[in-house]
Amino acid sequence: MSLRFPAEVLMPRYRKFQELLRREGIDAVMLRTLSSFVYFTGTKWLRPALLIPAEGEPTAFVVRGEEDFFRERTWIKDVITFTEGGELMAKVSGTIRERGYKKVGLEFGLERDAYILFYEMFKKLNPKVEVVDVSQLIFELRITKDKYELESIRKAGGVASKVMEHMLSIVKPGMSETEIAAEAYHKLYSSGCEEPHVYVNVGSAPRVHSEPFRDVKVKEGVFVTVIIAADYNRYYANMSRTIYIGNASGTAEKALKCMNEVYELASKLTKAGVRLIDVMKELDKIYAKYGLLDYRIVGYAHGVGLQVEEPPITTIVPQHRIVEVKPKMVLAFVHAPLLLRGLGQVKVEDTFIVREDGELEKVTA
Repeated sequence: MSLRFPAEVLMPRYRKFQELLRREGIDAVMLRTLSSFVYFTGTKWLRPALLIPAEGEPTAFVVRGEEDFFRERTWIKDVITFTEGGELMAKVSGTIRERGYKKVGLEFGLERDAYILFYEMFKKLNPKVEVVDVSQLIFELRITKDKYELESIRKAGGVASKVMEHMLSIVKPGMSETEIAAEAYHKLYSSGCEEPHVYVNVGSAPRVHSEPFRDVKVKEGVFVTVIIAADYNRYYANMSRTIYIGNASGTAEKALKCMNEVYELASKLTKAGVRLIDVMKELDKIYAKYGLLDYRIVGYAHGVGLQVEEPPITTIVPQHRIVEVKPKMVLAFVHAPLLLRGLGQVKVEDTFIVREDGELEKVTA
């Protein structure tokens, strides 16, 4: 079984991260977040646990019986096994004590397995260890992508585009949000995705985070928004589309025109050297022109990669709004929808690669 990403791609990431740890005087990092685990190992794994020292080779902790398959899928050879959560914590803490680490980093991220429970347990089991957050250091590495990452994102974009085209052709009155989502998931998994995400919002009660409900059904006179995140090699492409059921007029027509104009201006202004906040200010002028400023969610873009939403996330972290766009970044916009009572959510979103010349390459269509 061959690695999805060659060792000569994964190992330099690891070495560069070690340089950052030495720069900050951090002895080691106990990594539990899935996306960063994939970034360094090249494979996804349930309950990821990877110890990265500032000097030397990494150590992975996996369930006993999984070690052979794990080694086939990654370049990492030093593996410690466990049979249950308590043993995992004991072996992690024992390894840290044996190696004499005094300052250990954890990633305080916005994803699965970055649990406060693990943080509190880690502190209790390692009372003499100084615990620090290394999320900013990982952000420094992951904010720009290499050619292997970009190619995976392009392939994910192709899948997302095909599935979206199919979904918009089948939405009809009477379908529930869960029925729409089920069809999308079927198409995504059939296309080779391993962990896709689908959100559906059928008016008239708009929701920002549109986890589908079985009792919310499509009807005339409302918006239907479908949000798809397709993955390839665990790298994502994110896109959203909104359709109106019936003939849009009045506020519905105005909202669609506004969002399309916002999308076009965002596509024009977003390029290398521009700060995200400066684009946001120009987009707000369009919302205001249509009288819809108070109905938009603040923020317009987010990073895409090993997570559907990764830094910079302008709708969640205000500090990320001052980030300057750089070549080889991957961004999705317009992420922030219009929320209109009685009509639903209006959103047009695509994933873009910032090319070396600073301009955008759209990977979803």
